[in-house]
Amino acid sequence: MDLLYSNDKKGQYPDSWYAATATPMDPFPPLKGETRADVCIVGAGYTGLSAALHLAEAGLDVVLLEAQRVGFGASGRNGGQLGSGQRQEQDVVEKMVGDADAAKLWALAEDSKALVKGLIARHDIDCDIRPGVAHTGFNDRETREMHEYAEHLSTRYGYDKIELLDEEACHAMCPSPAYKGGILDTDAAHLHPLNYALGLARAAQKAGVRIYEGAHVHHIDEGRPATVQTDSGKVQADHVILACNGYLGSLNRKVAARVMPINNFIAATEPLGDEADRVLAQDVAVADTKFVINYFRLSADKRLLFGGGESYGYRFPADIAAKVRKPMVEIFPHLRDIRIDYAWGGTLGITMKRLPYLTRLAPNILSASGYSGHGVGSATQAGQLMALAIQGESDGFDTMARIPTTPFPGGAALRNPMLILAMTWFSMRDRLGI
Repeated sequence: MDLLYSNDKKGQYPDSWYAATATPMDPFPPLKGETRADVCIVGAGYTGLSAALHLAEAGLDVVLLEAQRVGFGASGRNGGQLGSGQRQEQDVVEKMVGDADAAKLWALAEDSKALVKGLIARHDIDCDIRPGVAHTGFNDRETREMHEYAEHLSTRYGYDKIELLDEEACHAMCPSPAYKGGILDTDAAHLHPLNYALGLARAAQKAGVRIYEGAHVHHIDEGRPATVQTDSGKVQADHVILACNGYLGSLNRKVAARVMPINNFIAATEPLGDEADRVLAQDVAVADTKFVINYFRLSADKRLLFGGGESYGYRFPADIAAKVRKPMVEIFPHLRDIRIDYAWGGTLGITMKRLPYLTRLAPNILSASGYSGHGVGSATQAGQLMALAIQGESDGFDTMARIPTTPFPGGAALRNPMLILAMTWFSMRDRLGI
């Protein structure tokens, strides 16, 4: 199954609130015939756009190939949260890679937030970026663990941008009766993800990147130069970057065995007006502690943008709004009869360790993917790190590449059945409150 086309129309963005409110770009032409470049990048999400922009600004000739539209995939559909740290909590990272590399990964993650904010400011990207991401728990134990984690970040890393929320403070911020406390990260942020992607595309185009849409890559011949083949053309390039994440398909088996595509879903309610304060009294984003995570924020026009609900298999459910309404009502019972104006799905890439998978597939072929729901900062930075590695500055890339990334059991062929078993188990734990 080709996830580029199985749930979406060719050449069209999904019917999302993001697409309805984005500042559109005219379509880029498809690639026809043969061309030459210093670097050919496959995939025009945050990773590919960031890599292309940084390489072009360094003076390299860059071709960027996108099978659908710029920002079509997870980059244009996600929850819009720019979080601190890596996808795994830092104490988990310490046990996984040791204290020295854990410190480097924390520093890289801090740099990723600064990178996104800096790109938005430098290129005047209008994407409604706002500070603040809260993490909320369902009981006293989860609240205590989050407070202890905040203390760990403060003590070991000097990170002092977290406010502790007891039950009263949590309800003052988010009046849901489901939550019992949490933390508020004031240096994290949230934004309009598609407008951010389109802003990167405009900056890349201005820097001289040659962008092609409707350019589905189906084969790469390794060598110097490498040859990247699409349906109607090919690119010969000294370097190749794979930036496909959940939409890689069978383009590279090594990556496919380690990065699993999964679907996630978001709904946008009708504008809530004065009732918006009953959802969020502060303009922050929220993510909770469920394994099948609930995440939400208010849009600029006071809609609730709520992500949640699991789905097994690669086809989107027939009624995405109903899929998302169920967890939404568990958090906000008073919204049971609220109208949902938009509901959409998207495909992201996860790894076994829930940390990105950066690798050198050949001396001149790099890949980055598997951001596991933490891609606004991580994917943007991965593109920058690959651009630097191509220029001979590989310290950051090498640090990320040292993260142990094991294949899914059964490799690419059996990973989906294994995922269904795992998700069924964790979904049951969520429902039982274990």
